[in-house]
Amino acid sequence: MAARPGGGGRVRFNVGGQAFETTTTTLANAGRDSMLGALLDSSWNAPQAPGPGEPEAAAATEYFIDRNPACFAVLLDLLRTGSLHVPPHLPEKLLYREALYYGLLDHVRAARWGAFDGDRLRLASSVPGRAPGDGTAIRASPDGGCCVAHGGAVHVYNWMLDERRPISLDHSQVNDVAYLDAATILIAARERLGKCDGGMAAFSAVSGDLRHRFRVAHGSEPKSFTAGALAFDAHGAPRIFASCKGRLNEYGVGVWDAATGEQADFFYEPPGVALGDADRLQWLDATGALMVATLFPKTDNCSIGLLDFRGKGVAWSWSDAGTAASLEDKRVLHAIAMDDERSVCVINQYDDLGFLDLRSAAGSGGVRWSSRSKLMNRKATGEESCYPKLATHGGQLFSSMNDSVSVFSGPDHVLTSTLRRSYGGAICDFSIGGDRLFALHNEENVFDVWETPPPPII
Repeated sequence: MAARPGGGGRVRFNVGGQAFETTTTTLANAGRDSMLGALLDSSWNAPQAPGPGEPEAAAATEYFIDRNPACFAVLLDLLRTGSLHVPPHLPEKLLYREALYYGLLDHVRAARWGAFDGDRLRLASSVPGRAPGDGTAIRASPDGGCCVAHGGAVHVYNWMLDERRPISLDHSQVNDVAYLDAATILIAARERLGKCDGGMAAFSAVSGDLRHRFRVAHGSEPKSFTAGALAFDAHGAPRIFASCKGRLNEYGVGVWDAATGEQADFFYEPPGVALGDADRLQWLDATGALMVATLFPKTDNCSIGLLDFRGKGVAWSWSDAGTAASLEDKRVLHAIAMDDERSVCVINQYDDLGFLDLRSAAGSGGVRWSSRSKLMNRKATGEESCYPKLATHGGQLFSSMNDSVSVFSGPDHVLTSTLRRSYGGAICDFSIGGDRLFALHNEENVFDVWETPPPPII
């Protein structure tokens, strides 16, 4: 490479034998941490002397870069306009590789899709499965990648949807998986009889290597356990939560310090409250409590509670125990606390949405059911169904129903959009993160990636 940009702010490049010319203003859009932005740093470059008889202002700088010129043209246009236009003949993976070289991968990712909006999502890609059988769960990474739990393995994908090295648990069944951050994956696994395995561990999302195995101790004695549902509190001193089942009725919710990996607390299961078998955990930031939901079909009687770790008690609870049992009963299959933390949304086997008021005393108001979701029920004859799932994001409510995901908006949770594709079967799980929605189908073992198109550049 040559010297510091001169020539009145004009900079010339020779990339793979093709000439380009731009300005220092355009290069500044790359950011100082990028290779192109670093060209503007006087401490990185030495001034270029003008040639014989050439005025100092005419000393234009030219850089030779032995890289792909077609990709450089796209990236330079991105810096000029803020929008990404990829020619049909140019493979996106090649462009991503070149963007990584120039330090512009974040710019490409920001231009590739916009801020998440459930009503503007478009199907961007479908990725075929890498293993036979049904997937257990799919989880979105904070950076736009994802992972798929599959039996005793977790398949990991970066935001470009390239598969990384899978994580194998040597035949232990994965019960839940979560991202601690973009580089770390938490896995909860079932203990095998006589093996003293299972429990919970942290793995590298990049290499798949084991980073830390979380321990549970009762009375200062370490014990093996089965870990179930996972949750994470990112505020204050970050904590990790997991439902736990020990061999000697040591049931409850374990708590670990996310920084040290050491056990910080254990909330033992009180009589009549199933914590060790919990299907779902969710930390409520404003309330400062952990929602624990034990749901059908794992248990005949569904229960939802809020655990207060400061007072070591159950601050709020609801259960359908005591109601008449019949085939027509509405069984809660999934639950999620709404963004305002005033209510919990639940869904039953008929895809009906219901709401529990967290401000009522011990769930005394019961579930307010709505049957409007039946209008979207499109289950085909003979098609295998999956239990519905719920999620919230940006004030919107999302619900998987057979082969689609419904989006509800506003304070009255009005249906505003439906996400659906033509094949793959019912959706067994979905997840939102990194401004993407990932939906895992059960029949074809394929997952879809939904993105919001970037706003137009005016």
